[in-house]
Amino acid sequence: MSIESGAAPQKTSSKSSSFLDQREGSRSLHFVKYHGLGNDFILVDNRDSSEPKITPEQAVKLCDRNFGIGADGVIFALPGVNGTDYTMRIFNSDGSEPEMCGNGVRCFARFIAELENLHGKRQSFTVHTGAGLIVPEIQEDGLVKVDMGQPVLKAANVPTKLASNKNDAVVKSELVVDGVTWNVTCVSMGNPHCVTFGTKGGEDLQVDALNLAQIGPKFEHHDAFPARTNTEFVQVYSPSHLKMRAWERGSGATLACGTGACATVVAAVLEGRATRKCTVDLPGGPLDIEWREEDNQVYMTGPAEVVLGAFVFEVDQQERFITKKSIVPAACGIEDMIPLLVLLKVYGQLI
Repeated sequence: MSIESGAAPQKTSSKSSSFLDQREGSRSLHFVKYHGLGNDFILVDNRDSSEPKITPEQAVKLCDRNFGIGADGVIFALPGVNGTDYTMRIFNSDGSEPEMCGNGVRCFARFIAELENLHGKRQSFTVHTGAGLIVPEIQEDGLVKVDMGQPVLKAANVPTKLASNKNDAVVKSELVVDGVTWNVTCVSMGNPHCVTFGTKGGEDLQVDALNLAQIGPKFEHHDAFPARTNTEFVQVYSPSHLKMRAWERGSGATLACGTGACATVVAAVLEGRATRKCTVDLPGGPLDIEWREEDNQVYMTGPAEVVLGAFVFEVDQQERFITKKSIVPAACGIEDMIPLLVLLKVYGQLI
């Protein structure tokens, strides 16, 4: 997989260090919270270790929106492997580990650019993920374009137990969920997706009318999906304009799903509903998706923005966080943020 590059990014050599270089000891957890169209993540600087600095159980507590920082997941920036620049791993808010996350990789790219003090007209990296090689590129307008790789359509590799009906793929196949028959197309973007445009014989889907919290889990845990599945409910405005709501495996309803938007366009093309270049409206905003016919690659372009400032959590010997969060408004430039250490003894379970 390759991507054209412009001016090569350069690391600054001035005395000013990375905005997370102020260390309070080896047991510090340095992170920043980002969002991609409302799909929010805690980004952890993990470049000095090949293993995540916190456990899935701790990630669940950090993601709690009442007793933690609040996020859809925790993303770790680890050293690269197999010749890549970096490795990205994710723990969902339920502690599970997905292969990849489209919105998350855009946030990851912006985080790396800040960590490394990279400057240049364009900044691109190679990132090893559970879904394979991913290449994000920060464009001059600040948006992040990501080469998401090729979609996987073979039923057994999605994976789904539904029988293939079109060149080993599952396209507009019938799936009975809670007594209702839905037409679904199954796609993997490194993680499994079930895309539906409506029920069998029903009218076009009106996604805002869906009770996502009720129907989503029934798709996610359906026997047809041995690894569970992400589910996209899609409304077609025009051949180049779609609207989608996602139920994400391990996270539930989110404001945006990058891999889901990619899978949605692939499914819409396979069903003859859309062109290969579409804008996909999500609750958090739009993503531009292109499934190129010449190389079969899927490209996603969208924003990634900092939500909260830099933090430091000290962890004591009993593995309890002994700090509390301190919020820095997103309006502050991230390069001006200073890691804040606010000590607060917390007895009992870690927050």
